[in-house]
Amino acid sequence: MPSAADLAPAIAPLRSDPAHTAILSDIDGTLAPIVRHAGDAHVAEPMRRALMACSDRYGLTACVSGRRAADAKRMVGLGTIAYVGNHGTELLPALGGDLQVDPAFAEWAPRIQAFAQEAWTPEMRKLRMRSEDKGGIVAIHWRGVPDEDAAHAAAIALAARVEAEGLAVHWGRKVLELRPPIPMDKGRGIAWILEGTPIRQAMYVGDDHTDVDAFRGLRAMVEAGRLDLALCVGVRSDELPDDVAAESDVLVDGEQGVRAMLEALAA
Repeated sequence: MPSAADLAPAIAPLRSDPAHTAILSDIDGTLAPIVRHAGDAHVAEPMRRALMACSDRYGLTACVSGRRAADAKRMVGLGTIAYVGNHGTELLPALGGDLQVDPAFAEWAPRIQAFAQEAWTPEMRKLRMRSEDKGGIVAIHWRGVPDEDAAHAAAIALAARVEAEGLAVHWGRKVLELRPPIPMDKGRGIAWILEGTPIRQAMYVGDDHTDVDAFRGLRAMVEAGRLDLALCVGVRSDELPDDVAAESDVLVDGEQGVRAMLEALAA
């Protein structure tokens, strides 16, 4: 597996043709540290400056997040880049464009909300698990609760109820998402944001299971001839999933490694 030492040759093709290059990144665990309460996360100013410098140089710069697109924009704080939210079901263009939402995703939102409210148990409250409302997705977090093992077990039980109801689940790093049973992933979101653009090569940076979908989506676009090059960058951490490590072309060390890479791209 290439390491950060191999970063310069890995990004050289992107730097050679910036007008036809997209710089795409996850946010949590990539541009910002993962924190106990999702609402407390933010992108630090040095990272924002590096991302802004990339947006000035490259044909497209965007954040691709499991958060709502509007929440992702507030967290990053840049209006000059685009945002793909809720795992590819929302698109917020740069420079004040209107939010676009997958109609199927919006249609399922009321049922997801109703089920999540009904399924929230006294045991989950006692374990101090936290619910995050994303509209058509509800995320259940247990990072930092007093008994993470018990909370994980409660999440497993909840997942079984979700699937029995005909809904979908997705597991992340100490988070379970209740989702509509429709196609949705970051790879589809990337295809959406690249549609109709002159982009011919793209880099994606991520740290979690959902980012593997982005890796695979970019590689599928190369195989189909839509892109000439895809660079998939994983972000090392103590919780790095095996599939992210296995499917990364390059690994960088935490958010500091991501910032160094963005600064090298912008130089």
